[in-house]
Amino acid sequence: MGFSVRVEQTDLFIRAAVDLTAQAYDLVVAGRRRILDWAGQQPDFLTSLEPLPLAAAAPPPVKEMLAAGARAGVGPMAAVAGAMAEFVGRGLKPSSPEGIIVENGGDVYLDAAGQVVIGLLAGRSPLSLRLGLLLTPDSMPVGVCTSSATVGHSLSLGRADAATVVADTAALADAAATALGNKVLRPDDIEPALDKTLALPGVRGAVVVMGEKIGLLGDLEIVPLSR
Repeated sequence: MGFSVRVEQTDLFIRAAVDLTAQAYDLVVAGRRRILDWAGQQPDFLTSLEPLPLAAAAPPPVKEMLAAGARAGVGPMAAVAGAMAEFVGRGLKPSSPEGIIVENGGDVYLDAAGQVVIGLLAGRSPLSLRLGLLLTPDSMPVGVCTSSATVGHSLSLGRADAATVVADTAALADAAATALGNKVLRPDDIEPALDKTLALPGVRGAVVVMGEKIGLLGDLEIVPLSR
């Protein structure tokens, strides 16, 4: 079944075997509190566009944000949506062993028993929601996250309509998607940007959509979406 949980800027849609709204709410509150408490100790945490030092004492999801930012070469907040999705998903999985999917503003953590198709939302591109990523149970748990210069309010320094990354964790997928999107200013940037992204340990595949052009690399299965 599907249900939503919203706490300030965190807006989740969750699929689980049963209604876990109360548990999910508590996890969101706990995760946000940890992030804000850590930011109170490290003022640059919320604003840095560069990686910050790893800290053994950092709690989840802060530790995952720091690690993902360091690996992708971006600030820790570039991983916040994916990290929160995974923090909640892992916390709920014992109560939904059949599977859990947590979507946080388009960034997704999946640990499902069946195959799932994630549509590629790409702003003004004519390819938007024409294609999807097929994910099978043997690939899970997995994170699928997207950065866009034309959709949403997240900061992107590039011009891609969609820069989507599939990775071992949602935090890494989120940070790597931000880094990928930042590198794409024109169509000629797509191929080298994908090469650099796939070189990151833990990244399984990536897609860039820019206008009518699309580039993809890695262990991905693309399927058409019915309209």
